[in-house]
Amino acid sequence: MNMLAEPLQSPAAWRSAELASNKRWIYRLTPDDLAELDAALAESKRQNVGVPVLRKEHFPLPRLSRTLAGFLKELEEGLGIVLVRGLPMDRYSKQDAGTIFWGLGAHFGRAVAQNAYGDVLGHVRDLGKDWTKDMTARGYQTTAHQPFHNDSCDVVGLLCLRTAKQGGLSSIVSSVSIHNEMMKTRPDLARVLYAPFCVDRRGEQAAGDTPYYVTSIFNYHRGRLFNRFNRMYIESAQRFPEVPRLSAEQKEALDLFDALCLELRFDMDFNPGDMQFLNNYVMLHSRTGYEDYPEPDRKRHLLRLWLFTPGLADIPDSLRMRYRDMDAWQQNPKPPIYKFEEIMNISTH
Repeated sequence: MNMLAEPLQSPAAWRSAELASNKRWIYRLTPDDLAELDAALAESKRQNVGVPVLRKEHFPLPRLSRTLAGFLKELEEGLGIVLVRGLPMDRYSKQDAGTIFWGLGAHFGRAVAQNAYGDVLGHVRDLGKDWTKDMTARGYQTTAHQPFHNDSCDVVGLLCLRTAKQGGLSSIVSSVSIHNEMMKTRPDLARVLYAPFCVDRRGEQAAGDTPYYVTSIFNYHRGRLFNRFNRMYIESAQRFPEVPRLSAEQKEALDLFDALCLELRFDMDFNPGDMQFLNNYVMLHSRTGYEDYPEPDRKRHLLRLWLFTPGLADIPDSLRMRYRDMDAWQQNPKPPIYKFEEIMNISTH
């Protein structure tokens, strides 16, 4: 267990006021950018190459790729967030928008499967699930509030196809800032979060693996602070008798972590065509509950990418147990589907 003894100085240790006043993390696509994206989309169709086979060489962006390289540096070494706005959703089918999103992601790194079904372009959409009762369900399949957490990859990307009738606000928070605040005010509890926790795999473990994985919430590794946090899955792992019971001190540390998430968060709205990219090791995300439209094609719908990027390849050992799941899921990557009825029929994820 590697542990910092003091707060970490990092561009990723931002506060909400900084994001509100400094908009360098927001980029609006220009007409030239859109023309280049259209040309790349046409080239991928000419080659008859789509998701999940499509690579960046199939989606050439000779000028925009330089801008994307700057975005990647911001994600890996800077604030840890980039918001790309202005993809005109009225111009594209959902499939074409998904291909553009995937093509942009291919210039950041390698996309991986997000569940045991091999879905590589995930749907964040209400499927009528209840993740408090169904241990195979996920929060993104519901309209419920999602507590702060991060995903099992280097960078997570979201493309907004449709917004909700009401609600569905996106919230983010710097886990580095949370760490630093805990080191200043309760270093004893910060140290607790450097120790191992058991996290529920929610029924998606590989053959022969345990139904939970073990990781620390904070880990300092070669100059970087890494974070892995999902309290709901930590608590649901308590259903396994062999998992150690959470101590009073662990619960107190988790309570403080949750409170700081709310205190330090930054809230934003999604518009159709927005693409949000987050560094999972320095950032947590959340979503408020929402009310959806009754018509299937008007329902809130986001596409999700899980990416591994070159600059974040050196990770602490505490993360590798979870990433074995991704390796197993990646053996049979599935092309994306976009019809709601098909999503409901063939996958619970």
